Amino acid sequence: MDILNFEKPIAELESKIEELRTFGSEKNVDLGSEISRLEKKLQQMKNDVYGQLTDWQRVQIARHPARPYTLDYINMLMTDFMELHGDRLFADDFALIAGFAKLNGHKVIVMGHQKGRDTKENIMRNFGCAHPEGYRKALRVMQLAEKFRIPVVIFIDTPGAYPGLGAEERGQAQAIATNLRDMAGIKTPIIATVIGEGGSGGALGIGVADRVYMLQNAYYSVISPEGCASILWRNSIKAPDAAKALKLTAENLLDFGIIDGIIPEPLGGAHRDPEAVAKELRKAILKELTVLSALSAEQIVEQRYQKFRKMGDFEERLAQAKV
Repeated sequence: MDILNFEKPIAELESKIEELRTFGSEKNVDLGSEISRLEKKLQQMKNDVYGQLTDWQRVQIARHPARPYTLDYINMLMTDFMELHGDRLFADDFALIAGFAKLNGHKVIVMGHQKGRDTKENIMRNFGCAHPEGYRKALRVMQLAEKFRIPVVIFIDTPGAYPGLGAEERGQAQAIATNLRDMAGIKTPIIATVIGEGGSGGALGIGVADRVYMLQNAYYSVISPEGCASILWRNSIKAPDAAKALKLTAENLLDFGIIDGIIPEPLGGAHRDPEAVAKELRKAILKELTVLSALSAEQIVEQRYQKFRKMGDFEERLAQAKV
């Protein structure tokens, strides 16, 4: 498993404990008391490190290559997944997947960004950065969900929409803007969760939902910390400062009213115990499905409108007439 810089002392102690276990077993030596002492020290070290994570460290955990991705959660949470392909205009986009599935017997449409586990898959998935056809596919499938009154479950995990020349030529900005507009009026429940990276319009392009959750160590931001640092300080090394300034953590965004809840993660991140995270995620989604499914289509659309309309602070003043 990949070790982040701030996790190295923990990894070294874990390795030491494992060495003692192996040595004791091979030499038939009782090292139980020493192992027990080190395990207590390890637990305290984990509490100290993971209990005081900086915003930048959370970003690093959100990007951890072993972190569960959309297909992992679909496999853990759902059955009968049948993927749908193509935007009916240009091509299919493997960075954004969508399809039918069942969640505890409930029919749902599920979609989300998908990253790769190795170089070959990352190239195929474009590192989770969707093209315009990905967002058009997502909207097409959501409109299908609306037609049959099927709830939509969304997993957000992208550094941002793909900024390449081809994507821009095919209308990247327009595709995202169209999703923002049309998702606001989709007459069926939409529940979204930021499971890793929530970068810019690439995340928001499938993020206009009735309920928006975040995993504890995910981030959701108008720009990546590196991009922000490059703009403000002309130096991407300032990314930790940018992460702090952007207020991109789940706790920040819950305070601001941008998200509706936080899904807890085990110490060290979701990759340490994916099944435990999936269990909490299932609980939150089913709770919201129960609440939202009791509403009429008109009530759902109106509540969604009011949810996003009230975000942010503003003040209205009458202009003074000039004499």
